[in-house]
Amino acid sequence: MIKPRFTSKALLLAAATPLALILSTMPTFAQDAVAATPADAPAATPADTQAAPAAQTPPTADAANGDEIVVTGSLFRQTDKATPSPVTTLTTANLDSRGINTVQAGIQSLASNNGPALTNSFTANGAFAGGASAVSLRGLSTNSTLVLFDGLRAAYYPLADDATRNFVDLNTIPDDIVDRVEILRDGASSSYGADAIAGVVNVITKRSFNGISGRAEAGISQRGVAANQRLTLTAGTGDLDAKGYNAYVSGFYFRSEAVYNRDLPAPFNSSDQRGVGTGGPNNIANGIGSDGLLPNNGPVAGANFFVRPANGATAVGGSQFQLLTPGCLNGTPYSTTAGDRAQANNAAIANVVCQQDLVNQYGVVAPNIERFGGSARFTAKVGDNAEAYLQVNFQQSSSSYTGDPSVIRGNAPAGINFQQYSTSSAAAQYAPGSTPLSLPVYICPRGTAVCNAANGTLNSTNNPFAAAGQNALLIGTLPDTVTSNATRNRVYRAAAGVTGTIEGGWDYRVDATAMHSDLRRTQAGYVYIQHLLDVIADGSYNFADPGLNSQATRNYLTPTNISDSSSDLYQIQASVTKKLFTLPGGPAQLALGGSVFYESIDAPSANPDINGPTQRYFSINAFGTSGNRTVSSGFGELQLPIVDQFLVNASGRYDHYSSGQSNFSPKIGAKFTPFRQLAIRGTWSRGFRIPSFGEANALPTTGYVTNNATLFNDGYLAQYGCTVATFASCPTYIRQGSYGSTTLASQNLEPEKSRSFTAGIVFEPIRNVSFTVDFFDIKKTGAITSLTAGDALAAYYAGQPIPTGFTVTPDAVGVGFENATPRVGLVASQLVNANTIHSQGIDMGGSARFDINDNIRYTISGEGSVLLDLSTTFPGGRKEKYVGTLGNYNLTAGSGTPRWRANVTNTIDIRDEFSLSGTVNYVAGYNLSAEDQGGVRGDGGLAVDYLPANVDGYITVDMVGTLKVNDKFSFYLNVLNILNDLPPIDPATYGAYLYNPVQAGEGIYGRQFRAGVKFGF
Repeated sequence: MIKPRFTSKALLLAAATPLALILSTMPTFAQDAVAATPADAPAATPADTQAAPAAQTPPTADAANGDEIVVTGSLFRQTDKATPSPVTTLTTANLDSRGINTVQAGIQSLASNNGPALTNSFTANGAFAGGASAVSLRGLSTNSTLVLFDGLRAAYYPLADDATRNFVDLNTIPDDIVDRVEILRDGASSSYGADAIAGVVNVITKRSFNGISGRAEAGISQRGVAANQRLTLTAGTGDLDAKGYNAYVSGFYFRSEAVYNRDLPAPFNSSDQRGVGTGGPNNIANGIGSDGLLPNNGPVAGANFFVRPANGATAVGGSQFQLLTPGCLNGTPYSTTAGDRAQANNAAIANVVCQQDLVNQYGVVAPNIERFGGSARFTAKVGDNAEAYLQVNFQQSSSSYTGDPSVIRGNAPAGINFQQYSTSSAAAQYAPGSTPLSLPVYICPRGTAVCNAANGTLNSTNNPFAAAGQNALLIGTLPDTVTSNATRNRVYRAAAGVTGTIEGGWDYRVDATAMHSDLRRTQAGYVYIQHLLDVIADGSYNFADPGLNSQATRNYLTPTNISDSSSDLYQIQASVTKKLFTLPGGPAQLALGGSVFYESIDAPSANPDINGPTQRYFSINAFGTSGNRTVSSGFGELQLPIVDQFLVNASGRYDHYSSGQSNFSPKIGAKFTPFRQLAIRGTWSRGFRIPSFGEANALPTTGYVTNNATLFNDGYLAQYGCTVATFASCPTYIRQGSYGSTTLASQNLEPEKSRSFTAGIVFEPIRNVSFTVDFFDIKKTGAITSLTAGDALAAYYAGQPIPTGFTVTPDAVGVGFENATPRVGLVASQLVNANTIHSQGIDMGGSARFDINDNIRYTISGEGSVLLDLSTTFPGGRKEKYVGTLGNYNLTAGSGTPRWRANVTNTIDIRDEFSLSGTVNYVAGYNLSAEDQGGVRGDGGLAVDYLPANVDGYITVDMVGTLKVNDKFSFYLNVLNILNDLPPIDPATYGAYLYNPVQAGEGIYGRQFRAGVKFGF
């Protein structure tokens, strides 16, 4: 059983209480607090930095010292970071104080990141874009958040999220040279063009570095899993102000080990759920149910071979399956009883079956990850009024994991040029020659067209029924071979630019960048269909004793599949700014600029069928895409400080695509400061998202969704001896099956359009104390989507005509259920501009810093984001609401849309020699329902009868202690998830087993320890 946990809201409230008390006592405390602050201490940055959980570290030294900087979303240099648009700033010091060891993990932890984010852990759970990580601000998906490097675009990851949504991989961020990350939580198409509907993540690297610094770090969980290591080293020379130049080089290495379900505590480590809640099913293959009998599932083989006599492909009436191998090669033997076999679907089960815990033996939680790279930058003054730089980066990111046993009986992936081939059915929807898998009576040399008694040899080794002239129907997966997947992405990037001032007071900036991503996928252990048919026909594979097969035979059956993909981006961008005239509030400023960039993707299918329906692999998805385009843009910005208390900013951008689309994106923002401690701000903008290469050009793409009770009706399930109410007792064929949702690309798509506005306040009652509240509302129209599969599924299972726009392909029949209507195999529909998506919510944040005395400093900071609405409205007016549920179920891989995300950090610093930080992280719970799966929000339609319909919120507490030995060395120890609190059980998500991977993060590992040393000379 899971141990009791502290109430999530109580812990979060306890962590945030000091900040609330500080704010509530400001009128009486202000005078003392101001007096206690040294005159030369940098002011806490305005509350735009509210997400910086360690607010004692200003987002930038320049901003803290009053120097001019350029804030993401604006072209102007300014000292005031509290712009009309809300901006969150993360620094490496912020991440260190929370025990976060990569920039991508810090971005994933943002409170404004919600819904269909792509995490590294999902690589091992079927992600199309395996090996990558992507952020989803406002729950609007990975393709509506723009990721920049130093204000310039980056190349897309070669593979698309769900094969349709292009994004920039956060794993390509060079952690060792990042100065800060600015997250613009507002629409920004007026500044940056397409994809910035939900916001912008701008990764800003170090401008200069002098000296030598580095770190060495290692960590592991209390259970001895999830080991990780990190090394960094940076060396630089030169002083831009004194010598006119600076140069530095840097390198890093990061590694984290794979975690499997067998490494976790119960119930996450077993298919047996009898100890879950009030008592769930025993999902071990051939596991005994609560009634003491085998489930009424029909024959289940697991990773073992079972055979049954057949005439051709038709089983001999009254016959049973039997083990083909000498005993169970996987699992524990169990002798079935008369009661087991008397059940309606179990008449053909074997006298001895194998009980196998597939989750424990094969389940994957997170892949092996290894990243390393190097960077170099040279910056120099050019004359008195200009500065130039050149930066180069290389990074390699790799991930790998082992998966399930290799499939031999099933359907090929969705066909592109041919119908699917099936080794489980001869139904008309499959390619000619499809038939249930069987071992023949006679075997002949490979290539023999017709094999019989005249030219063949009796197949006595593999077929125990050959002497009787009968085939052997074969079920099971390869007992001694599992699939494995590995990605290796190499990224090469160069950037150069010059900034300066020319005559007339014009400030200029010219930047250029080139980026190339080279991705290799290596997939092993997957059965090549034609080779399977070959080794069956010629008898070269020993099914009766697989251990006797040679490596050459194994390699022939499961040849390694290697596929290469790439993406490119080249951009040049220039802008000029000028102070036009002086207004009562300051100088009016104008900025003008232009940009040209070229982007391309070449990601051919890893499993094409161009040579025929059997010339491909089982299980490997056939998705792929390619395309290129050139984008020309012009943009401008005008800032008018009308009076000291009121500033107006207006910007606009026109983008033209070589593919024929064009768009103008305007934005206007204002900030009103009635008195020094309070600023009121707001923005209104329009934006757009261009159809991705995947949406416009991809091959037919199929993603698989696990079946749930809401898809079915009692009339259909009666064929399988169960009902919607008793779905947990349905046969495995129904209960653990899945359907393929096939998306068809379209080159007739138009850009998505958006309207966005924000309104908020920045409250700074005293020095070093700040608080913000920002309301956001985003409406996306013409959203690109496939039609809702639930409509077609409901029609199929009700025996009604399939709605226009869909193609439904039935799956192969279940073993033992040959006379029943089969489950759905594939649902296909084309992408269209049809829906309206609405996201609305409130961001909150605050920070406070106080010197308790000359030796002790206390800091508290935190952020929170609440989604008020995330919904999709369809043509005709039907609306699906997702907040607080598992919807949008398909888009989020069943991880859903929690209403709340928040974190609060408290830090005590003693004499600048020792610091202790504690961070409380919170992700809200949700109801097990999803309106895109046919239910109604809050109805618990995806729930099971042995667990509550509501999943609790999840909270973790992280502690970080740092000891500064001297000015050159410091040691730190992190204890993550110090309460060792495991995530709540979620039986409905399919992105992980029994828990929500987005809600849980690394909390699923339990308590973790991480220790390291930092040095600088």
